[in-house]
Amino acid sequence: MNQELIAVVDENDQFIDNQPRNKVHQLGLRHRAVHILVFNDQQQLFLQKRSLSKDINAGLWDTSAAGHVDAGETYDVCAHRETIEELGVCVDATLSFLFKLPAHPQTGMEFVQVYRSMHNGPFTLEEGAIDGGQWVDIKEISQRVADNDPTLTDTFKSLWQQFEE
Repeated sequence: MNQELIAVVDENDQFIDNQPRNKVHQLGLRHRAVHILVFNDQQQLFLQKRSLSKDINAGLWDTSAAGHVDAGETYDVCAHRETIEELGVCVDATLSFLFKLPAHPQTGMEFVQVYRSMHNGPFTLEEGAIDGGQWVDIKEISQRVADNDPTLTDTFKSLWQQFEE
């Protein structure tokens, strides 16, 4: 997993080089990621609990699905791939781009392209990457973010604040 190649980019999100994932994180290099917010018909958001074996944000609650944009991959293709890998479902019919966060320390130096989709589950969570998941009411999420809940990833809190605007 740590040897996957991901695109290193400059401050304008322009490609520089492909580097192994562990080196990118170790050196704090700018790179790309996607986060997908999956809502159900009750307007609840599905949150995933990151595996305790993850090297970053282990055991914290995060967006429905997320991942690094691989070398040679586009943000859109990555969003499609990540929902299938992490949730076991294809959400292409309802997947829509929302916004993009700039790379800064709070996002782990990732340019984060955020998407929204609709799906009621059930999901088949990726073994080894996700320890669990749950549907959460939007008002509860907003309160947890406002309270700077330490069980939520910093990236999720940043993107939720942007989502609410």
